[in-house]
Amino acid sequence: MFLGGRYLDIYKKLNEDKIKIFFLFLILMFFLFITIFASLNMGAMKISFLQILKIVIGKIFSKQELLSEIKSNVTAVVWEIRLPRILCSILVGAGLATSGVIFQAILQNPLADPYTVGVSTGASFGASLIIFLNISYGLCLPISLGAMIFAGLTLAAVIIIAGRGVSWESSDLIMAGIIVSSFFSSGISLLKLLSGENVSAIVFWLMGSFSSKSWKDVFFISPMIFFGIALTMFNAQSLNIMTLGDDNAKALGVNASLTRLICLIIGSLLSAFCVCVCGIIGFVGLIVPHLLRYRLSADNKILIPFSALSGALLLCIADNITRTLASGEIPVGILTTLIGGPFFVYIFIKRKKTGGVSI
Repeated sequence: MFLGGRYLDIYKKLNEDKIKIFFLFLILMFFLFITIFASLNMGAMKISFLQILKIVIGKIFSKQELLSEIKSNVTAVVWEIRLPRILCSILVGAGLATSGVIFQAILQNPLADPYTVGVSTGASFGASLIIFLNISYGLCLPISLGAMIFAGLTLAAVIIIAGRGVSWESSDLIMAGIIVSSFFSSGISLLKLLSGENVSAIVFWLMGSFSSKSWKDVFFISPMIFFGIALTMFNAQSLNIMTLGDDNAKALGVNASLTRLICLIIGSLLSAFCVCVCGIIGFVGLIVPHLLRYRLSADNKILIPFSALSGALLLCIADNITRTLASGEIPVGILTTLIGGPFFVYIFIKRKKTGGVSI
């Protein structure tokens, strides 16, 4: 009877925790929707919430009678300028945060993020190369093409440098990422030098910004973000088991090598797509997963959706701050770096004091 009562108490506690987590997720979703509508109201043109609601409903459900009540320029500002930008910030925030969860889980390191293995730097070099070719030779090549090609080349280079097979040590992957990242960082510097008077185009893009984003960008990035998050959730339990080590994972029926490779590709693609759209936005993939792991749960089945949602909320708020803080727009990548830099130092110092890595 005593043991039965004890197990019943544990079962009730688990159910209570699940309910709390579910309601917390709903609260975050509610705050995200509130932030979206508040963001649509921010800017030089003041638009009432009623007008915003009519425009959004009218456009989604093709209710022309609602749109006819509002001036065409107001509709254009909300639907063509502000909303695509907001959705891009949300998608990129979710993608970078999810990518951060993946790399921290694979590398077993709380200091890991989408830039640790150099894929984002490689994608940045590819995008910078396309910008350089376009402005120097009058070409019209898509930036996303260069970013995706060099993201793939970077991942391949990291795998080759880290060693044969896919059962690498996390230190091997990190060192390989540093080597490749340094190489492409030098390449970016060279492109800046060769650009001459046109260097501002590369510099501004590398700072990370959602300025002038359109529905084309939303449709480009959204399939990969949703597919990447879904596929990561599918591998969440395997990532949990892999924390026990490859031998224990194999004993529990998890192919650690294959899971590691799949998740590396997913994380790399997520970060590469984000770089394609907005340039370099650092530390989102570091801050969000680490805080949630410390405050909420280390279970990847919980951590992945919460990180995606929190990353979306964080980057949406950060973008609002950068576009309303001053008369001229500040690239959002600057703000995230200013916030993330001190946080990175804090994690590093705390990690040294505890004498190891604990995720």
